[in-house]
Amino acid sequence: MNRQVWIIAGALTAVVLLALLGLSSFVKSRDLKQVQAELERSATGLEQARAAQVKGEAEVAELREKLAESQARTQELEQEKEAVSQSHKSLEDELRATLESKDVAISQLQGKLTVSILDRILFDSGEAELRPDGATVLRKVAGVLAQHPNLKTHVIGHTDNVPIRAGGRSRFASNWELSTARALAAVRFLTEQAGVDPRRVGAVGYGEFRPVADNATPEGRARNRRIAITILPDELAGADTVPTATTNAPALIPPPAPPTEGVVPPLTK
Repeated sequence: MNRQVWIIAGALTAVVLLALLGLSSFVKSRDLKQVQAELERSATGLEQARAAQVKGEAEVAELREKLAESQARTQELEQEKEAVSQSHKSLEDELRATLESKDVAISQLQGKLTVSILDRILFDSGEAELRPDGATVLRKVAGVLAQHPNLKTHVIGHTDNVPIRAGGRSRFASNWELSTARALAAVRFLTEQAGVDPRRVGAVGYGEFRPVADNATPEGRARNRRIAITILPDELAGADTVPTATTNAPALIPPPAPPTEGVVPPLTK
């Protein structure tokens, strides 16, 4: 009897042990799968982090390259600006040395260099035919412009406010026509006789409407009767000021307003 009990007890013990071993194996297998899953998730996250790092490094390198290009372009623009400034200063000095007198004045305003010539040196009263003294001045202007081929030139005619008498000897109907005809006469001389490229020149007449002095006095009216030659670079001239290669005559273009004061020195008595 005791022997059977021991056999049964041993068998039950063996069954319990086997069950415990199986349960332990199951738990270990389940833990191992969880660990493997965690490792796989970690590996995936690591790969994503590495990919993001590589992408970030590439973006940083691209930004650095763009920054270097921007800095180089900024430096280039500064150098160009300095070169333009030096060229403009050189042009102003040349014009002052060559032209400035009681009848010719040089002024600079907002990047535009203006040569103002009183009409008495260029034309007879009420006429638009260039006088010899005026041709000499314009030839000097052309000689200076030849040293600066990238600049554009606007020739602007101005008059005083004294009306042209209807039915008089003048062939001009108003100060508009007179100022425009004088500007064109100056342009034709510059381009046809003094060698200035026609594509660099434009002409316009403002008549009596942009005075620099009081028309109530003879001196003021004399200062208002003038030709203003405004010289400016391409970026200020505007794209529409450049005619096609087949253009044979200067274009009529409205230039920026010339300085409104200090253009011409007071006349001497």
